[in-house]
Amino acid sequence: MQNNKVPASMEIEAVQPESISESGSLPPKPKFKPLKAHEMSDGRVQFRKVSVPPHRYSPLKKAWMDIYTPVYEGMKIDIRMNLKARKVELKTRPDTPDISNLQKCADFVHAFMLGFDVIDAIALLRLDELYVESFEIKDVKTLRGEHLSRAVGRLSGKGGKTKFAIENATKTRIVIADTKIHILGSFASIKIARDSLCSLILGSPAGKVYSKLRSVTARLAERF
Repeated sequence: MQNNKVPASMEIEAVQPESISESGSLPPKPKFKPLKAHEMSDGRVQFRKVSVPPHRYSPLKKAWMDIYTPVYEGMKIDIRMNLKARKVELKTRPDTPDISNLQKCADFVHAFMLGFDVIDAIALLRLDELYVESFEIKDVKTLRGEHLSRAVGRLSGKGGKTKFAIENATKTRIVIADTKIHILGSFASIKIARDSLCSLILGSPAGKVYSKLRSVTARLAERF
């Protein structure tokens, strides 16, 4: 009896591969629609809040529509001003195409609060590899009184000439707010601009910084 059962099981095993080859290969892969932004976060609404400093309150009022339009219509993110908390509030919508848009919009609004123009800050929405870096003069060198004032003067130059020269050479945007410095640009550009600004803070004359900038930017242009 045992001998009869063994070949029966062997016959079944031999038949299976034949039936697969006759019906064809594996069944077709299922096609799933891409998840929407609100589905990726399990339907939860995500928020960001950006504080408005007192000195940026009136500029924000004037430029509100320039900020509102690209955020609401372009990036599909809800935006409102909370007058009580003095914060700009952002949140995702069901039709938000990408969840990363929320952080991009928060960075854009934050850059405006730091003092950048809307035209410059809006690049943060368009390009991925842009950043804002901030540092203080005291991080580079401890200066007080007139020495600090002279350092700020060296950074901007006569009529902002030095600042514009560094911006144009490194393709960045620089905001000098009292003793704080904010730089908007790509990673490599920020590094070059920061090195130039640090040299000026440490006491290098503008002419020496210009010549170093020329050689560094020429080297960068050759590389790319």
